[in-house]
Amino acid sequence: MPWTMNDYPSSMKNLDHTTRKKAIDIANSMVDEGYDEGRAIPIAMEQAREWKQNASKKELDEYKESGQPTQRSEEGKRYDDNPERLDEGEHVIAQDNGWAVRSSDAKRASHVYDNKNEAVKRAREIAKNKGTYLTVHKQDGSIQEQQSY
Repeated sequence: MPWTMNDYPSSMKNLDHTTRKKAIDIANSMVDEGYDEGRAIPIAMEQAREWKQNASKKELDEYKESGQPTQRSEEGKRYDDNPERLDEGEHVIAQDNGWAVRSSDAKRASHVYDNKNEAVKRAREIAKNKGTYLTVHKQDGSIQEQQSY
């Protein structure tokens, strides 16, 4: 069943309105992509808290006023090109348009940054949240650094 602002996991009850709404959006999207609800909820809550901490006042106000959270489909969806990636490590890889953050077996990057340090910072956050590992590659593709979390 899709979560809403009136029907959400009890673990979200202590989140403020805007953070709860964002967590519901994230969790609904994760479940649509094939994540197990039990794993999606804590990840969504953590990402929502981080989003709120880093968002500008304008962004928070716009999001708060944007209506109800996005609802997931009743049956959920699973995409062949985006399987559950919670057990996969994160890689920082050079691309033509910058530095990509990508899960181990992903075909596409989740984020692309102009600056390698920004990409490493984001990949490290993701790997820590998932409890996996980070592999940073040099421009030529060889491994520069590896870290487990």
